[in-house]
Amino acid sequence: MLYFPKWKIFLVIGICLVGLITAFPNVLSDDEAESLPGWIPHDKINLGLDLQGGLHFLLEVDLKAVTEERMSDLFSDVRVRLRQARIRATGFSRSGPRVSFKLNNPDDTARAMDTLQGLVVNKVPTLTSSGGPDIVIRDNGGGKIELELTEQEIEDRKSGVVDQTIEVVRNRIDELGTREPTIQRQGDSRIIVQLPGESDRDRVIGILKRTAKLTFQMVDLTTNPADAERGRIPPGSELVPADANDQFATQYVLRKRIIVSGEMLVDAQPTFQQGVPVVQFRFNSNGARRFADATRENVGKPFAVVLDGKVITAPRINEPILGGSGIITGGFTVQTANDLALLLRAGALPAPIKILEERSVGPDLGADSIAAGEFASVAGLVAVMVYIVLAYGFFGIVADMALFLNMALIAGALSTLGATLTLPGIAGIVLTIGMAVDANVLIFERIREEVRAGKTPIAALDAGYSRALGTILDANITTLIAALILFQFGSGPVKGFAVTLAIGIFTSVFTAVTVSRLMLVGWLRRTRPKALPI
Repeated sequence: MLYFPKWKIFLVIGICLVGLITAFPNVLSDDEAESLPGWIPHDKINLGLDLQGGLHFLLEVDLKAVTEERMSDLFSDVRVRLRQARIRATGFSRSGPRVSFKLNNPDDTARAMDTLQGLVVNKVPTLTSSGGPDIVIRDNGGGKIELELTEQEIEDRKSGVVDQTIEVVRNRIDELGTREPTIQRQGDSRIIVQLPGESDRDRVIGILKRTAKLTFQMVDLTTNPADAERGRIPPGSELVPADANDQFATQYVLRKRIIVSGEMLVDAQPTFQQGVPVVQFRFNSNGARRFADATRENVGKPFAVVLDGKVITAPRINEPILGGSGIITGGFTVQTANDLALLLRAGALPAPIKILEERSVGPDLGADSIAAGEFASVAGLVAVMVYIVLAYGFFGIVADMALFLNMALIAGALSTLGATLTLPGIAGIVLTIGMAVDANVLIFERIREEVRAGKTPIAALDAGYSRALGTILDANITTLIAALILFQFGSGPVKGFAVTLAIGIFTSVFTAVTVSRLMLVGWLRRTRPKALPI
């Protein structure tokens, strides 16, 4: 246990130096850290919401709207399929996850069933789904046919929508530039969003709640909004309100057929056109082709850009737009143009969301938490260091040096991993301070026993480390298992505590068993004392 080859000595010293270097930026201000030479890491420990303040939201996805949208599509698809097959039916109705109708001629039942079978998708089984058809078609006799979404399809669609919503929210938050946000699922339909350091509540709410569903549709010139309000809407058209910034109209009559949708966008950036903020967009190859065909066939006619059910602009097509890109105007400010471009890049929400809970944590509260945590850490550190020196003398000084290196390694690891330090995380560090010297206490007590038994200093030191190692590993492995379980099944602050505790276990074992042993061995070989000062 007392022999250290040169490569191991250099390795231990190298690890300690790396820990000190990576921890160093944390004692500097942000500007000072950024001005460090390029070979020195600039990363600092990220502070959580409870330490630096910020915003906390609990969101709920409107899953009812998901089923309603699916049933609306199914209702429309059924009518289109029957019309294409020249099968007449009446009494179309929707009730929950079911669509039903009655054939004019019951003899068409078999043909209708075959026609509608094309709507059924047989899904492949996965780890979370048993697979099978998404729609069940029933013949209720007398020409009555019913289509119903399966329970598995409803659950799969709801789960998929929540996962997609989390991804869209994450994309939007990342575009905001918020550092180390927390975005995680809670239950079946809820999402927790925590934004440390963010203070612009209104902007964040607007970005989170806005659906950002973009479509390009042709304006129907065969009628006008006034006639449409009186119920004279041509088949295949709809009355759509204009955005509040539209200076030319309050409503438009649009063709329901969507030329291109926002899913085909690959980029959107804010820019200026004649000194006015606008949003420049670019389609993928499929969207570019469809947009080019539509503008080529409708030169001289207006088309509408519809965002979340409102027309934001309806320019006239002066010439075919063949490049797959264009400009959206609409009375934007620089901020609103930036936000719209952000939303279009991040993608549309698959379902509306509601904000169930909102909390704002001020920086003053975070500063108080940091001050309290620093006081607790320093007080605990000083108390432990004083006690260990009084109890073990010179050996206690060595343990204190190892404890200092242990704290530097923890700080360096948190900085390098980009982990977020929360208030429970500080509690984990304070706990680690006590655990860090626990291994040294076990070793030093074992060395005392060996000295009392009459062994030489070298033999006592070797036996102390050898015989205490098993106990140290057992104690720390069991604690590590608890930390891993907390990390796996906990959330938010619990995970923060588990991360700091796990890192502290590794660094404390390394500094107690290896670093302090290396220092004592070096001292022993230089001085060769006749008795150990312990």
